[in-house]
Amino acid sequence: MDYKKCINCQEYKRCRENRISVFFFIIGLIATIAIRVVTVLIHLNPLYGQIAWYIGVAGFLIFFIYKYNIDSTRYKIIRKNSLISKILRDEVLKKDDRQVLSAILCALSSSKDRINYFVIFASSALALVAGVYFDFVKR
Repeated sequence: MDYKKCINCQEYKRCRENRISVFFFIIGLIATIAIRVVTVLIHLNPLYGQIAWYIGVAGFLIFFIYKYNIDSTRYKIIRKNSLISKILRDEVLKKDDRQVLSAILCALSSSKDRINYFVIFASSALALVAGVYFDFVKR
């Protein structure tokens, strides 16, 4: 994580999402939707349901490997700079510490996670309704 590229979240051009991040975000969205449409597709054509399941699981595998690497990198930076202990001991943070912390907080302020959570929520609700319809109503 290049903490120097995103020092101030107000500086949009320096803090915007990079292409790799957007790529993995899209993979996560596709995986989310693919897993949720299995419920519908399995009733229309079992082969399509299986394909959607594989796309969803493979997409989640790729997405969560990426997220794990990002979180691990952040954790290593926090540990390397002893940020938690400095904050808990009320130490005055040096400029470099503030830049690191600012970059981490800026990255955590991304709208992609909120969008992802909304898509997961909405598609789960739709999948639940579709599942109830196909399993109990349509019979």
